[in-house]
Amino acid sequence: MTKFKALGEYIANNYSGKIVEVGVGSYYEVAEYLKRRGFEVVTIDISPRREETIKDDVLNPRVEIYEGASLIYAIRPPYEIQESIIKLAEKIGCDAIIVPLKSEVVEGGKLTTYRGVSFYVFRR
Repeated sequence: MTKFKALGEYIANNYSGKIVEVGVGSYYEVAEYLKRRGFEVVTIDISPRREETIKDDVLNPRVEIYEGASLIYAIRPPYEIQESIIKLAEKIGCDAIIVPLKSEVVEGGKLTTYRGVSFYVFRR
């Protein structure tokens, strides 16, 4: 199991319904895994590389895109947008997961390790 497929498994085991990935870039492994598991997955990026990815800026988000989500997650987002992702999740009333760069600490979240991947969970 790849490192980030383990993240997809964790999400699939703990969430339901609509899931939003922020800053997807060109890495769709987790989003595609969740879609195969029956989730409604919305991918967001400031510079979308695929047609189905919605262009949005989490520093000034269009909140309606995220409404109804049970989780907003990001894989290795730049430090500058991490707080905005967490605040957006709070505003929507959903959890957030941040997978940081190896040495980063994301304040306020619960450090969780699942099958070799470490991430911070922010509960609503």
